[in-house]
Formats: sequence, structure tokens, C-alpha cells
Amino acid sequence: MELKRGPVVHADTLKPPGRWGVVKKELARNKYVYLMLVPVVAYYLIFSYGPMYGLLMAFQESYSPVNGILAGTWIGFDNFTMFFESYYFWRLIKNTLILSFYSIVFGFPAPILLAILLNEVRKKWFKSTVQTISYMPHFISVVVVVGMLKTFSTLDGGLFNVIRDFFDLQPVMFLAEKDMFRPIYILSNIWQGAGWASIIFLAALSGIDPQLYEASKIDGAGRWRQLLHITLPGIMPTIVIMLILRLGAVMNSDFQKILLMQTAPTYETSDVISTFVYRSGILEGNYTYSTAIGLFNGIINFSLLIIANAISRKMNSTSLW
Repeated sequence: MELKRGPVVHADTLKPPGRWGVVKKELARNKYVYLMLVPVVAYYLIFSYGPMYGLLMAFQESYSPVNGILAGTWIGFDNFTMFFESYYFWRLIKNTLILSFYSIVFGFPAPILLAILLNEVRKKWFKSTVQTISYMPHFISVVVVVGMLKTFSTLDGGLFNVIRDFFDLQPVMFLAEKDMFRPIYILSNIWQGAGWASIIFLAALSGIDPQLYEASKIDGAGRWRQLLHITLPGIMPTIVIMLILRLGAVMNSDFQKILLMQTAPTYETSDVISTFVYRSGILEGNYTYSTAIGLFNGIINFSLLIIANAISRKMNSTSLW
């Protein structure tokens, strides 16, 4: 029987698929996966990138909803100069940085410590109970939390003043005291968010190889040594990533909570950039001026994120990109 040979194909005629060919093949292979991304991409395009068109107002004298953004008179950086020379500039910067600094120093380690403590618990029922209780405040509305704080701080029968009464101290209007605003804000944030934020660190702890702990026990290492040489190094990449993200929002504060908590006597310590933008833009209708302040705030946050990521990548090879 005679076998027929097909056409001879030389190796130099087999060209690799082009870039678009690879893209088409990938889309065809995983079309349903990419289809799931469409709502997410659409959300960010509509609500995150689309509104960036309005940043043009920061360089205009005024804005008219009837005439549109492009109809405004261009004044360059005058709005920014006005903000830098204003009486409120340094107070807003100081209050924003102080609240962010306290949040990082006291609030950022709280979920890490909670996750490490929960990881050491051996009784599952107790661990589950503590986790459930610590998660619950996260689901309470900010409005409800501030309402609870106002109820606890009332002069007549408030929990804080009842505690003061045990020590024969005079009742105090806590939310009307400028020196009490920052401690109440930071502690209530820790109470509300530490449990929920610990989920990420608990997941990182579960990824540590148990054999490392067994080997350390054989070598005579106690709990403290295991924490320093196994637990913390094991979750350090997660800690660094979360810290970079937190540093990228240094100039952002919890606007809703601060706005609900602050009173006229506490403006000296509670007035931050976001609340000033709200008053200037929404209440006073000075849209272009408030847009300039918001753009300045965003540029600072973006710069801090880039710097923190670069430092982290250079020091320990852990970064967002």
C-alpha cells in the first residue's frame, strides 16, 4: 500500500499569532469571565472616571449648571492660591494630618493585634463568638454610632458622665469639648472597624505553614519567639500592602462621621479638608473653589501613595505594583 504525503510545511512559514490574534483567542476562551468584568468596569467608568471631567471647574471663576462647565471663565490657579492664602488653610491641614496620624498609630495596629490574639485561641466556640461580636459594629450605620455617642455623652444620665460620677467628677459635654473630639473619634473608629479589618490578617495567618511552628517548638521557641520570628514575618507582606493603601488616604478622613460629630465649639480640632469642601461647595455654592481644594487633596493622596509604594518596594520588595 502506498502512502500519500501531504504538502510539506516549512518551519519558517509557521508565523506566531500576532498580538491581536492572542487577544482574540484569550477573549474567546474566557469570554464569560471577561463578561463578568463588564459591570465593574462600567461602574468605575461612570462613577469614578466620568466625574473627573468636572475637575475643570477648579481652574474657572464660577460654574453655572445652565451653561455647563466649559462656559466658565478660566482663571488658572487663582482658586488654589486663594486656598493657600486663606485663614483656614493651616488649620485644615493640621487637623487632617493629626487625625490621620492618630488613626494610623492607634487604629492600624488594632486589627493586627486582634487577629493575632484570635489566632492563639484554641477553643473554636470562644473564637467564633469573639469574632462575631467584633464584626457586628461594622454593620452599624455611622449615623447610629454618632447617635450612640451623643446619648452616652449627655449631661444627665449619659454613660460617660455616670462613670465620671463614680470618681466625684463634674459632668462634661464631651462632644462640645474640642480636646475630647479626637480621642472619641479614634476610639469609636477602632471599636467599629477593628473586628472587620482583622479578617484580612486572619486570612494571612491561616496561610502560614504549621510545620514552622512545630519546628520552632522542637528548637525550644516559646510563644513570644514564634510571634517575632514566624507570625509577624508571615503576615508582613499583608501588613505592608494595607499600610501603603492607608498612607494613600492620609488626607482623607471619615467625612460623614466628622460632620455628624462636630459642633461649633470643636471646629478648632474637628474641621478637616473634607468638611470644609462640603461647607464651601454644598452649603455656600462655591463649586469652583471647593473643586480646587478637592483636587489639591487628591494630588497629595496620590503622591503619598506613589512615594510609600516606592519606598516599600525598595526596602522589602513588597509593593502594590
